[in-house]
Amino acid sequence: MSGGEAPPLARPRSPGELFTAFTVLALQGFGGVLPVAQRELVEKRRWLAREQFVELLSIGQVLPGPNIVNVSLMVGDRFFGWRGALAALSGMLAAPLVVVMALALLYTRFAHVPQVAGAMHGMAAVAAGLIFAMGVKLAPTMKKSPLPVALCAGAALATWVGIGALRVPMAWLVLGLGGGMVGFAVWWLGRKAPA
Repeated sequence: MSGGEAPPLARPRSPGELFTAFTVLALQGFGGVLPVAQRELVEKRRWLAREQFVELLSIGQVLPGPNIVNVSLMVGDRFFGWRGALAALSGMLAAPLVVVMALALLYTRFAHVPQVAGAMHGMAAVAAGLIFAMGVKLAPTMKKSPLPVALCAGAALATWVGIGALRVPMAWLVLGLGGGMVGFAVWWLGRKAPA
């Protein structure tokens, strides 16, 4: 293996290992699970290449439901079919459900305390930072995109402006900008395909 090559990808040994990995992943995800998922699945466990993670995340983003739940289902299915999908989904949801229920009970009791309100605002800032950091880490995968990098960067910027500055509803952005990008990708790749 030359110095520039990444080590070969690994794979989970069993659905039980998927369950454990997704439980650990979910319990680390205070403020946002996606950055933790990227670190766990791509960097630490090496079950997915960055490009594969971006692919699954892209699909998970446009499907109904939480994107990390969609990603966990697809990762589990990739390795062990429906058993893997069920194991990964259970790991993603079981322990966090218990933690969230306990925290919800505590929050309803202490929500009026100024320190609790301040802590919630602080967590929102941390969540935004985690998502931004994950985007920066995954940005280099765009170099391998068959679409023009400038177009992809423009679509990302338009999404950011649409949601952050113009407050365009997510559904409209997915349908409009997302649909437009899918249409362009079909045209662009069809144009380059041999006849």
